[in-house]
Amino acid sequence: MSVLNIIRAKLDSLTQAEQTIGRFILDNPDRMVALSSAELASATGRSQSSVVKFAQKIGYGGYQQLKLAVTRAKAQEWQVPSGMIHGSIDASDDYMTIQQKLVASKLHSMQETMQVNGEDSVARAVKMLAEARRIHLAGVGASSLVARDFSYKLQKLGRMVLIDSDSHVQIANAATLGEGDALFAISYSGASLETLRVAELAAKRGASVLSLTGLQPNPLTGIAHLHLYTIADEERVRSSAITSRDAQLILTDLLFLMLVQHQADANDYIHASEAAVSVLKA
Repeated sequence: MSVLNIIRAKLDSLTQAEQTIGRFILDNPDRMVALSSAELASATGRSQSSVVKFAQKIGYGGYQQLKLAVTRAKAQEWQVPSGMIHGSIDASDDYMTIQQKLVASKLHSMQETMQVNGEDSVARAVKMLAEARRIHLAGVGASSLVARDFSYKLQKLGRMVLIDSDSHVQIANAATLGEGDALFAISYSGASLETLRVAELAAKRGASVLSLTGLQPNPLTGIAHLHLYTIADEERVRSSAITSRDAQLILTDLLFLMLVQHQADANDYIHASEAAVSVLKA
C-alpha cells in the first residue's frame, strides 16, 4: 500500500502540524526523500519531534522508514499517459479538456485501487466469498449500483446472492444471515448509516463481513473482518460518485475473475447462462 495514499487518506484526521508535514510530502515527495528530519522540520516550519511523530502516526518506526516508503511509492507510481490531463474539471474547460481530464482521472483511480490492494488481501476476499453459503451485498446510492452489477456476475456462477436497493430490505436480509454466510458491504465513505446497520447486524449474527471503502479511517472497517479499499480522485463536493464508482467496479470485476479461476465448474455455469439468454437475441 502506497504511503502517499495513506497520507492522503489520513490527512484530515491529523493535527495541524502533522497536516503541514503531510501536505509538504504529498506536494514534494522527490524533495522530501533528500531531506533529513531536521531539514524537513525547517522546510515545513515545524519541530523535528513533530516530523518523527508524524512518521509514527502514519505507521512507521521512524523518519528513515518513512523516507524509504516514500521512495518506494514514487518508484511504483503510475504515470498519467503522455497527452493526458489529470485534475479537477473547471467550468471554463473546453470539450476536449473535459474528455482528457475525465479519462485520466478514471484511469488513475483504477490503477491506484489495484495497487492499494495486496494480492493476499484479494485472495482472502475471494476465499471468503467462494466458501460462503449465501452472499449478501449491501450498499446505497452509487455503491448499490456496483453491488447490483457484482450480484449479476455472482449469480452467473450459481451463487446464492441476496441483493436489494431498499435499505430496509437489506437490513431484513441481514437478520437472516448466520455462520457460513458472508456480507459484502460497499461504501466509499465507509460511513453510510444504512450500510453500517446492515454490517453490524450481519456481524452480530455470526456472518463474515467484507468491506470495500475508501482508504480514509471509517467506521465500516471497524466492523468488517476483512477490508478492501478504493482510491478515488473525488472533490469534497461532488456532482456524482464518478471515479469512486469506477474504482469499485474494477475491484469487483477482479474478484469475479478470480472467483471464476477458483471455481472448477464456473465455465459450465457461465455457458449455461449465455445459452439460456441467446434464444432471446434471435
